[in-house]
Amino acid sequence: MSIRHGLLALLERGPRYGSQLRTEFESRTGSTWPLNVGQVYTTLSRLERDGMVAQDGEDGAGHPLYVITDAGRAELRTWFERPVDRTSPARDELAIKLAMAVGAPGVDIRAVIQAQRHHTVKAMQDYTRLKAQAVSALEGGAQRRDDVAWLLVLEQLIFQTEAEARWLDHCEARLIRLSATAAPQDPPPPEAPAAPPAVRAARRR
Repeated sequence: MSIRHGLLALLERGPRYGSQLRTEFESRTGSTWPLNVGQVYTTLSRLERDGMVAQDGEDGAGHPLYVITDAGRAELRTWFERPVDRTSPARDELAIKLAMAVGAPGVDIRAVIQAQRHHTVKAMQDYTRLKAQAVSALEGGAQRRDDVAWLLVLEQLIFQTEAEARWLDHCEARLIRLSATAAPQDPPPPEAPAAPPAVRAARRR
């Protein structure tokens, strides 16, 4: 998740201070990826160091205000235009867990899959309920920018959990098909090369 670009996008709408940026970021994403104020100010400091934001006075309560610079706008435009790179995917804990569970002593991998499937389906149901509420709110009044953004995030989460549920079904079916064959074994360690004759003779002395 690119917090720096998210903050730049919010600053393009006008000067903001740290906790205000955090509130607006969480509102736009439905608090799916919560931030803490320290994280926001650390990111702002780096953006300021890189010349993408600058401090511009204070508000009436004494909060330091940040504004986006021309370099920040250029970086933001590039981010919007550049596809998200999928060639180096982020580590997925579930995929790693199942990979390590294969052949692990005392681990029932099918039980692991079933427990995860229950959790995934529950999450998908929760997201679907929230989506219905979001759609109802949009149809019943003005379409606020944050409400539309939250709906898009919810739909991405629904698609993601649906794909995860299908993958878990695939994993279980794969294990069933392989259950009739021998369990995969790690290759034996390579044998140590034979010692040269002179060394063997020295050892016998």
